[in-house]
Amino acid sequence: MDRDIDMAIAGVPVGDEVVFLPDTGDAGRAGTATGAGLLGARPWQLVVKRTIDICAATILLVLVLPLVLLAALAIVVTTPGGALYVHDRVGVDGRRFRMLKLRSMYAGAAARRAELEDTNEADGPVFKIRDDPRVTPVGRVIRKFSIDELPQLWNVIRGDMSLVGPRPPLPDEVSTYDWLQWRRLAVKPGLTCIWQVSGRCHDDFARWLEMDIDYIRRWSLRLDLVLLAKTVPVVLLGRGAY
Repeated sequence: MDRDIDMAIAGVPVGDEVVFLPDTGDAGRAGTATGAGLLGARPWQLVVKRTIDICAATILLVLVLPLVLLAALAIVVTTPGGALYVHDRVGVDGRRFRMLKLRSMYAGAAARRAELEDTNEADGPVFKIRDDPRVTPVGRVIRKFSIDELPQLWNVIRGDMSLVGPRPPLPDEVSTYDWLQWRRLAVKPGLTCIWQVSGRCHDDFARWLEMDIDYIRRWSLRLDLVLLAKTVPVVLLGRGAY
């Protein structure tokens, strides 16, 4: 099956299905289609990637801590409940971990998902609504500028996540994955990836999957640095997030 997956990723027919990698611009070309990618990275490359994760995430967490505390205060003052939302996500090789976020929804939001399924604007296993009624006024602001994701820098320091990698899915989403979609879980999840700098919520799940596989196949340390650099203006300008 691994050979079939690699053939599909390369754009070779597998059964009746062909998967082609998208044109990801400079971010995609910063890696190399003929290299070993992230799954075939050498030990020293993985050490460098992890070192960058720890050092950069630690520095960033110290710098953004005042902003996180201010957002947390706004959350608890304006709506009942705590400031942090801790929930299960699926990481590398299907292992679960506890991911941190600033709470952007009203209490009991998870229980209301079933009644909103008919309004889901995303395809595949993903659930997204542009004007989600469960999101608080403060939540709309911190989601637009990805402030709610900043506590995940601690997940990066802990080793649950990397700065760059496919976004960690929910267990319910993973339960519906097919064999090709499972390829996203072959590497450590990240805070940002090709999808985050290429439209974010505007892309459908199939293209999102292609971009994640593109990253895994073309990975290089330079590609990580390019994606991190491209993430900064996307986040500051609030592009594509809701």
